[in-house]
Amino acid sequence: MGAFRYQAVEASGNAVNGVIEADDRKAALQLLSTRGIFASQIEACVNGVAANGARAASAPSTVGARNSGGRIRRKQITAFTRQLAALLGAGIPIPQALEGLSEQEDAPAFRALILKISESVRKGISLSAAMEEHPRVFSKLFVSMVRVGEEAGALPSVMNDLADLLEHEEEIRGEVVQAVAYPAFVLGFGIVTVVILLTVVLPKLFSMLKDMAKVLPLPTVILLNVSAWLHHYWPVMLVVIAALVAGGRWYLNNPKGALTFDRLKLRAPVIGPVFLSSALSRFARTLGTLTKSGVSLLPALKIVENTIGNLALARFVAQVSEETRGGDSLAGPLRKLGVFPKTVVQMIDVGEESGKLPEMLLKVAEIQEREMRGRTKTLVSLLAPALILVVGAMVGFMVIALLLPIFRMSRAMH
Repeated sequence: MGAFRYQAVEASGNAVNGVIEADDRKAALQLLSTRGIFASQIEACVNGVAANGARAASAPSTVGARNSGGRIRRKQITAFTRQLAALLGAGIPIPQALEGLSEQEDAPAFRALILKISESVRKGISLSAAMEEHPRVFSKLFVSMVRVGEEAGALPSVMNDLADLLEHEEEIRGEVVQAVAYPAFVLGFGIVTVVILLTVVLPKLFSMLKDMAKVLPLPTVILLNVSAWLHHYWPVMLVVIAALVAGGRWYLNNPKGALTFDRLKLRAPVIGPVFLSSALSRFARTLGTLTKSGVSLLPALKIVENTIGNLALARFVAQVSEETRGGDSLAGPLRKLGVFPKTVVQMIDVGEESGKLPEMLLKVAEIQEREMRGRTKTLVSLLAPALILVVGAMVGFMVIALLLPIFRMSRAMH
């Protein structure tokens, strides 16, 4: 085990230095990372003694498991943004900060990407331009905010705002996934159960039931006919399902089809308000974060148009942008559209008049997110029992259809 002298930054932004013991340079970086310390420079010491005479602190022998996957996940980008903001806030140059983060990164694909960005920055390319070369990883919103931070000379602050935004989106997405997990499990379990009964169990009972009773009850006839059809034509069903999935994906990838689907989502009777609240909260939070970071209103609206996630609302944002370009306030065009709730428009109007538009937009985002969470919880609380009833009714029908011939036969014997 060797000793390594490091210069680093804590999560709070304070610069620290010291000596740490570890098996190798990689293990030292990972150990520091687990302590919330992000190294910008690390080098081996001779005989475990640093240049200033300090002796290394002991380190655990275990190191976190390596992530060998090639896919770059949202959580990795969010953590990278927060750590980079802390390093830049401590005055560490961008290339050194990026190289330090790459050495702590376990995922090979993301490590290579960070090193590529660092190399581009060393060649004189701006950080935003280097990130813009990787649109699948860094969105237009991400690149635009980084560019604003560079131009305003406030990159650490803007990166912190961006990290807050990404972390908040991750939190909302996690809550939604957690809420729909149980209903999805109930539905999937029910479908698998019904399919197994219809394609595996019932065909084996078909000949036996035919011999037991000359005239089968109607529910039993219906069930056995459906089972026989599925048993013989399940390859056709798989082809039809695959064709429907492929056709649906093609339709949604078509701009006209995607626009129609997004409109239907907003107009859906029960789930529509949830989609609307989600889109409005994203609109307000993104626009509020951009204007707070120093982006002027028109470019910010253009960025929101490309990142709102709903083509129907994106067209409305484009109309608002055009009218705002003519000198109108933001609240005026929003009021004319009639899509945004009156309370939202009033709050934006007050924010413009008081000169606190970013703060008011972020407040609007909090209100819309609260409404979305409440509606999602209500919907899920109603959806789970409804799915259980549907699955129970289907299984119950099968049980009754199978028991009716037995009851009729026993009655005939008496």
